[in-house]
Amino acid sequence: MGRIGITTTVPVEVILASGNIPVDLNNVFVTSGRGDDFIKAAERDGYPRNVCAWIKGMYGEFAYETDIDRVIAVTQGDCSNTHALMETLQLKGVDTIPFAYPYNRDSEALLREISRFAAYLGTDLGTAERVRRELEPLRRKLDRLDDMTWQDNRVSGKENHTWLVSSSDFNGDSINFERELDEFLVTAAERNPYDESCRLGYIGVPPILDNLYDVIAEYGARVVFNEVQRQFSMPERGGSLVDQYLSYTYPYSVFHRLDYIQREIPKRGITGIIHYVQSFCHRHIEDLVVRNKVDVPVLTIEGESPGKVDARTKIRIQAFIEMLSGA
Repeated sequence: MGRIGITTTVPVEVILASGNIPVDLNNVFVTSGRGDDFIKAAERDGYPRNVCAWIKGMYGEFAYETDIDRVIAVTQGDCSNTHALMETLQLKGVDTIPFAYPYNRDSEALLREISRFAAYLGTDLGTAERVRRELEPLRRKLDRLDDMTWQDNRVSGKENHTWLVSSSDFNGDSINFERELDEFLVTAAERNPYDESCRLGYIGVPPILDNLYDVIAEYGARVVFNEVQRQFSMPERGGSLVDQYLSYTYPYSVFHRLDYIQREIPKRGITGIIHYVQSFCHRHIEDLVVRNKVDVPVLTIEGESPGKVDARTKIRIQAFIEMLSGA
């Protein structure tokens, strides 16, 4: 059993079916407490200053002692810099495996890609389908966690983010993850409901700023929808692995994502959207589309490196919430 790094959410069922342990390199980077060290290591090796910190952080992890055997790099459907990340990791002797989501969401193309992926890891689609069915109870509990955020109002936006973002790899241990989730759901069910009037949606990649949700709460609002994090938990699973990853919106067109976002806004009673964009990321350009298509006010904020929300962004968040609240 080896530990296999992933650069974003992939069909984790295939990794588990092969007897290996998935490790989301993004989550390691942002929770390690050594994010700046990883970035500096990448820049010492020659990574440019104007490259996304997530890419540099994932590369920089391998400058330190790591027990990752291989890396699954998503070469289509995520970051445009992943090709170069693969090549520089190969230069360091890291075995890298490409995985590509078809941009046009073609089911046959995705089936071929998942089957190829499974064969590379020494398993097959049938075994991965069995793992998918075994994970179904856990995924239903993640559905319940999300419902408790926007329906029951007993889960904070930060808690929602933390649990859902971790569902990309289940923290490397789906059994323990489910056990801890069971305990959290029991505790959360006993709370008094939140009653804030300003309900926000968060869209875009998960934030590199570790206190963003705390700042939002400080000014009297709560995030009741985390778009990409919710997608990591596979809310629309269908009847097969291919169905599940065709319904997963993140790797495909921004318009496919917006269909999902627009459905959730009225359902969850969202009054405004925070669109997080990462510095030097090609997805930053999609803010133009978001602002033209989303029917509620949008505040776009940008993050670059791991750390706290800066004073200017705090003021903008405060003003946005006050505007939505009619203060």
